[in-house]
Amino acid sequence: MTAEPDGPEDRLRRFATIWSRAVFPVASTSLTRAEFEAELLPLARRLSELLRARGFAAEDARAVGAALVGAHCTDPEALARTLDCVDAYLVLYCGGDGPQDELRMRSSRLQHAMAAGYAQSLRTRTLAEQEAIAQAALQAQGVVAQALHISEARFRAVFEGAAIGIGIADLDGNVLQVNKALLRMFGLSEQSLRGRRVLDWVHPEDAPQTWKLYEELVRGDREHYHVEKAFNRPDGTALWTNLTVSLLRDADGAPQYQLALMEDTTERRLLNLRLRYEATHDALTGLPNRTLFFERLEKALAAGDGQRFGLCYLDLDGFKTINDSLGHAAGDRLLVEVADRLQSCATAPGEMVARLGGDEFVALTTGTDTEREVDELAERIMNALVTPISIDGRDLMVRGSLGIVEGPAGERTAAEVLRSADITMYRAKSAGGNRSELADPEADARAITRHGLTTALPTALERGEFFIEYQPLVHLGDGSVRGAEALVRWLHPQHGVLGPDRFIPLAEHTGLIVPLGRWVLEESIRQARAWRERFGDGTAAGPLRINVNLSPCQLTHPGLVQDTIDILERAGVTPDALCLEVTESALIGADDDRLKPLRRLAEMGVDIALDDFGTGYSNLANLRRLPVSVLKLDRSFTQGMQQFPADPVDLKIVEGIVSLAHSLDLAVTVEGVETGAQAEQLRILGCDTAQGWYYARPGPPERLHDLALADASG
Repeated sequence: MTAEPDGPEDRLRRFATIWSRAVFPVASTSLTRAEFEAELLPLARRLSELLRARGFAAEDARAVGAALVGAHCTDPEALARTLDCVDAYLVLYCGGDGPQDELRMRSSRLQHAMAAGYAQSLRTRTLAEQEAIAQAALQAQGVVAQALHISEARFRAVFEGAAIGIGIADLDGNVLQVNKALLRMFGLSEQSLRGRRVLDWVHPEDAPQTWKLYEELVRGDREHYHVEKAFNRPDGTALWTNLTVSLLRDADGAPQYQLALMEDTTERRLLNLRLRYEATHDALTGLPNRTLFFERLEKALAAGDGQRFGLCYLDLDGFKTINDSLGHAAGDRLLVEVADRLQSCATAPGEMVARLGGDEFVALTTGTDTEREVDELAERIMNALVTPISIDGRDLMVRGSLGIVEGPAGERTAAEVLRSADITMYRAKSAGGNRSELADPEADARAITRHGLTTALPTALERGEFFIEYQPLVHLGDGSVRGAEALVRWLHPQHGVLGPDRFIPLAEHTGLIVPLGRWVLEESIRQARAWRERFGDGTAAGPLRINVNLSPCQLTHPGLVQDTIDILERAGVTPDALCLEVTESALIGADDDRLKPLRRLAEMGVDIALDDFGTGYSNLANLRRLPVSVLKLDRSFTQGMQQFPADPVDLKIVEGIVSLAHSLDLAVTVEGVETGAQAEQLRILGCDTAQGWYYARPGPPERLHDLALADASG
C-alpha cells in the first residue's frame, strides 16, 4: 500500500533516516549507510507502535535496544546518539495527534527500557568474551605450569590486549598482575595497584552477598561468581563494574590464584540514572512527577501496622486566566515559582511534593502522627501562596483549592486515595476556592455516583432507559382535566428509577440536555396526539394540552424553533397542544435576542409558561415584555394554605399575583396542591389550574386516560 504524501509512513522513514545518519559513523558495520538505514527501519517502526500503544510493553522496548547490539552498534556513543535521536524526534514524527505530555513521558520510558535492553545484550556479549578469556587464561595457566613458552606468549597477548580489565591475585588477596585496561579504569599506575589487597576494595554500596561469595571462592567451595560492584578511584569518583571472579587451579586441581574480569559500566549506570530521573521528574519544575509520586504513595500505603499517611491535593484557582491573558510562558514561570514554594513546605522527614500535571500539585506525608502533620502541611501550603508572585512586572495573586486525605496504611489503593483527594479538592473549589477541605467518604460516594451517572448518560438515551410520567393539570373552577406536565425519569440499571433532580443538572453540564430534551418533546407530543385521537377534540372542558419543561441550555440552542416545528408537523399536532415551561431564573435579564425563539413559538400558537414564578426576584414589570401566557406559581407561596386558617399574608400575596396576571391576560397555574382546603382557597382567589398530589401523582399516561374519562362522563 502506498502511503499518502507526508503520511505516517513518510514520517516514520524520516525518523529512520535521522537515526541512521546519527549512529552510522560510530557503528562497526560493513553495510552502506542506506543498507544500515534499511536495517534500522523495522526498529523505528516498532518504536512508533510502542509509543502509540495502549499499554506499555517494556520487554519489546528492551528488544529494540538489544537489536542495536545485534546491528554492531556496540560503541557507547551509538547508544547515546540513539537516545538523543529518540528523545528529540520520536514524538515529533511518530506521535500523531496524541496528548504531547503523555507521549513524551512514554518516550522517556521507552528510552529507559531501550537502554536497559542495550545494556543487557552488551553485558551478555561481554560475558561471552569474558568466558572465552577465562578459558584462555586457564589454559595458559596450565601451560605455564608445564613451562610451555608458546602458550604463555598467547596468554600474555590475550591478557595485555583485552578491552576489559583483568587482574590476578593469590588466595590471600594480594594483587599479582593487572592489565593496562584495568589500570586505565582505576586511574592508577601498575606499581601502585600491584601489591594492593583485594579486601582494601570494600565499598559501602557492595551487595550483602559480595564478600560471602568471595570467601567461598578462595576456600575452593566455589569456582566463580558474578556481581555488580563499585570501587573508589583516587580522585574520589566511583568506578562501577560488572565483576566476574574465577578460581584458577594448578595441574593437580588445587586452588592457586583468583582471576578477576571487570567491565566498566560507570557511564551506562549514569545514563540509566539520568533516564530514570527524567522519567520520574517533571521537566518544567524539577519536582517528582506522577510516576514517582505513585511509587512513593504505594510504598506508604503498603507500610506496616500503625503507619498512616496524609495527602494534600492542590489545584490553582484561575490559572487558565493567567495563561490566556499573559501567555503560556508566563504561566510556566508562575508554576516554577509555585513549585519552589511548595518544595519549601516539605520540611519534615517522609514528606514530598510532586507535580501531577498542569496546575495540579500533591504533597505527601507519612508516619504515625499524620493527622496532625497533614493539617500543618496544608497550612504551610496555603500560607506559601499568600505572597504575590511577580511575573513580567505584574504582581499576581495566587490562590489554590486544597483537598486533604488522611488515614491508616493498608486500607485503600493509591488510585482510590488520589481519587478521594481529587474529589475533595473540587469540593473546595466549588465552595469558592482559596480554601482546604477534608475528605468525606459520603461526599466521595456521592461524587463517584455523579461521575458514574454522567458517563452513563449518553448510552442511556441510546438504550432507551428514559421514560416519561405525566401529572394532570386540573381546572380549579370545574375540576376538569386540562392536560398534563411531562416529567422525565431514568430507569438506571443499578440505581433504579431516578428523578430529574438527579440527572438533569448533569445533562445540562455535559450538553446532553439538548438531545434528551428533544426526545422528551417528541415522546410528549406523540402522547398528546394519542390523547387527542382518543378523546377527539378533548374533554368536556376542551382539548388536552401537554406541558414540557425547557432548560436554559435548550433555550439558547439555535435549533429550538425548527426542532419544535418539525416534531409538531411529524406528529400532525397543532401548536395549541403544546405548552413550554421556562423557569423564571432562566429569563432574568434576558435580552431581545434570547427571547426571540420564545416569541416565534408563541406567535405560532405554542403556549409559554413562566415556571417557578416568585423565586427569581425578577421585576414584575418585566412580565409585559415576556412572551408568556401562563404563570406557574411556586409551591412556596401556597404551603401556608395547607393549614386552617390559611396564612393571611400568603393569601394577600397570591391574590395580588393572580390579579396582576389576569390584568396582563395571563393564566395562573399553582404547583404542589396537596389538600382539598388548599385547592378550594386557590379557587376562591381566582387561580385557573393546579397540579399536585391532591389530584394525582405523576404516573403513566393511562392514569390521565382514566381521569379524563371520569371528567367527561361527569
